[in-house]
Amino acid sequence: MRATDGVASWWQANAPADWMGWRLRALMALALAGCIGLFVVLRGISQAPHLDVTLRATGAQGIELVAAGQADLARWGDRRLATLTAGSSERLDANASMLQRTPRWIVDDGVRSRVAHLQDTLAGMMEAPLVRLEFSDGASLDLAPTPRGFAGLGTTFWLLSALSLLLYLVGAVFLLSRPTTGTLLYAAMAWCHSCSLLMIAMESLPGLGWPAGFAAVDLPLRTACDLFTGAAVLHVSLIHPHAVRHHRAVSGFGWALAAGFAAASASGGVPLAWWWTQALLIGFGIASWGALTWSHRRWPHPVSLVLRRLCVAGTGTLGLLTVAIALADRQGQSQQLIASIGSVIWYVFFASLLLLVPFLARSQHVMREFAMLAGLSTVATSLDLLFITVFALGQFASLALALFVSLGLYAAARQWMLNHLSGTGVATAERTFESLYRAARALEATPNQSTEHVARLLQELFDPLEVRSERQSVAGSQVSAHGSTLTVPMPRMPGMAAGDDMVLLLRYARRGRRMFTREDARLTDRVLQQLRSAVAYDRAVELGRSEERMRLAQDLHDDIGARLLTLMYKAPDAEMEEYVRHTLQDLKTLTRGLATVDHPLSHAAAEWKADIAQRLAASRSDLDWSFNADHDVLLTVVQWSGLTRILRELVNNVIAHAGATRVEIDITYEGGELLLRIADDGGGRQPQAWSHGLGLGGVRKRAKLLGGRVQWLEREPQGIVCEVRVPRLNDPMRTG
Repeated sequence: MRATDGVASWWQANAPADWMGWRLRALMALALAGCIGLFVVLRGISQAPHLDVTLRATGAQGIELVAAGQADLARWGDRRLATLTAGSSERLDANASMLQRTPRWIVDDGVRSRVAHLQDTLAGMMEAPLVRLEFSDGASLDLAPTPRGFAGLGTTFWLLSALSLLLYLVGAVFLLSRPTTGTLLYAAMAWCHSCSLLMIAMESLPGLGWPAGFAAVDLPLRTACDLFTGAAVLHVSLIHPHAVRHHRAVSGFGWALAAGFAAASASGGVPLAWWWTQALLIGFGIASWGALTWSHRRWPHPVSLVLRRLCVAGTGTLGLLTVAIALADRQGQSQQLIASIGSVIWYVFFASLLLLVPFLARSQHVMREFAMLAGLSTVATSLDLLFITVFALGQFASLALALFVSLGLYAAARQWMLNHLSGTGVATAERTFESLYRAARALEATPNQSTEHVARLLQELFDPLEVRSERQSVAGSQVSAHGSTLTVPMPRMPGMAAGDDMVLLLRYARRGRRMFTREDARLTDRVLQQLRSAVAYDRAVELGRSEERMRLAQDLHDDIGARLLTLMYKAPDAEMEEYVRHTLQDLKTLTRGLATVDHPLSHAAAEWKADIAQRLAASRSDLDWSFNADHDVLLTVVQWSGLTRILRELVNNVIAHAGATRVEIDITYEGGELLLRIADDGGGRQPQAWSHGLGLGGVRKRAKLLGGRVQWLEREPQGIVCEVRVPRLNDPMRTG
């Protein structure tokens, strides 16, 4: 997280020389303080007296004894409890409010006050040597309050207290790893929520009775922790990953609002306190979502999208739980007990989100799945309450329907929720192969532009907002800056000259919608290794082709050329001698083309002109030649051979069938497109009715292989025009 004030600069200026050792010592001190504090709380709870009984709600506000640790269950079980008496203390009527230990999630102000008073009274009664339980049938049972001991705290208490300690330690580690405003706010959220989890753990204690004075501090402390957590979430959203306009004023207002309402609520002067608390928490969540949305529109960043989705998940589940508890408030105590379970699950869900945040750039699959399951449980509990309240369904039917709907929502929202937390969004295998093949061919054609070709390949794979090159040496692809940057070393391609080490820096994958992960780094290394292998293979293949072409050219020149030369000297007449001479010239042109890897377009045009001029002169036709190019380009053997044969076939067709006296040939190369235009004044008409045999069909086929097209048109007043267009002559992907 980023700092927006002087905290980071102060730390850098005043940090001791051995700051790493200082940080470790501070972490050890905080961890020791947390463990000692938790031990003190545990010892106080374990020594506090309580009644070892198990109670359950029955009917309207009634409770009955299920089990008693000091009495026979068969004798006293399933009896309705009427009153509790401890010595000379006031008689306490037994009701289901005894089972609701915390007033934090009670909607009605009057009921909240009664529950707090009831828990204080029970704590006072636990100081007596004996507590008498009187039942509705007139029977009574005397029990002696005893300390719970560490073994009597219960499994739920140990799990929640362990989660509380873990969240406290994560907040300390995150703060000390890089002391900034952002990490300080994260630590504040973690520590406030850790305190809430510890208070919830104390609610889960088995038996009857809390430590004296605990009920008085439970409600104000938990309310303050919740409100300060909401204010910290808003503050973080305003400054991370980018600070929004007026963030100091807005965050200051949020903190002042949280502190003021917490103080007013603790004094008891706020009517409808539960409603206001929930409204403020949901308002903080909505404001955080708005700040992250505005920030992402101004400065696209994957972290803002991740935090926004976490904000939607946390605020949405809290809103659903709030509605469910509000509707269940009038449906009896059993629904309120279910509501309290739902609130506990939501706190665990929010704790899982806080634990997930420091590891967003890593593959913490277990933590992500745990967060999703905790959110699913919160939704299921809230829907269960809603179905019971709104549709008056039975307990089993509402639970089954709630689970069914929750699983459907989980299946639909899982990918939406986790999309930016994991390495999804990489191109498909087909697209990756196509991009890899294109990059290999481009590197083979222009190895001096290797940086541009590799950058284009990575852009197609990850679609980042920014790609830039730097001089740097790294062993392999690395993810840094909390997953926003992928550092890729430039591979050393075969045939490339040795030089300074270069790296490519990719920032903000998927146009700022996803962070890079370690899986992305491993994928990049594998792709670049395959690219090196593909380039090396293509070079070996091309070397073999060149050697084979040289061999064929040499054989044609030595064998066929020698025979044609002998035949020319033995020709019976001058016409045959001239014909053989032209054939020998064609053979020399062919062998020279086979022996040369690259042909400049200007040189090829000169050869074409000389060859066509000889042919037309023999047929007593005039040649009007025109060649224009905005720049010269190297033709591959395939391109040179294809264009040579197209021109020869078209000229042969004019000589054999048109009866033309003049042929106009115009060759234009501009903007990467080549246009061949051959026009004659012969007697050919209606080219659309021609039957394309081997000659014209071969012209179409060769033009298509070059990535171009061919078209025949009538010429006024007479003759035919043939146009051959090759739109991307310099693209090796189309002509290799």
